[in-house]
Amino acid sequence: MAQQRIEIVQEFPFPVSRLFAHLAEHENLEVLFAPTKIKRISDGHDARNGVGSAREMGIGPGPKFVETVTAYKENELIEYRITRGSPLKNHHGVMRFYALGEGSRLHYTIVFEGKLPLVGTLIRLALDSGIRRGLKGLRL
Repeated sequence: MAQQRIEIVQEFPFPVSRLFAHLAEHENLEVLFAPTKIKRISDGHDARNGVGSAREMGIGPGPKFVETVTAYKENELIEYRITRGSPLKNHHGVMRFYALGEGSRLHYTIVFEGKLPLVGTLIRLALDSGIRRGLKGLRL
């Protein structure tokens, strides 16, 4: 299956520390992945939202999947992978945070493949528009 890629760069009028703290909290990601429900299932090894922290995600009564944080550097980086479930494979999400004076910039990249034909393309289209909409409406 073809690799899918989502790449979003967006600037915000609030400090990187506020943006990072908000997006690092698993439950706060629901606004980006609506109508997906997100539930924290474990804290990280050295930080609540750090490496090893995991979230369960799903839509309604459908199958759930788990994303686990694999790299974490406060106010700079969050990386994660799907570690259980999902119609996707080779999934890797990266959020990079940059300070811009009093504001901030997020560079968010997700790459993955669908397990079946067209699944990857459909999920990419839905994720891309949902994440962009959620980020544009973010008020901290």
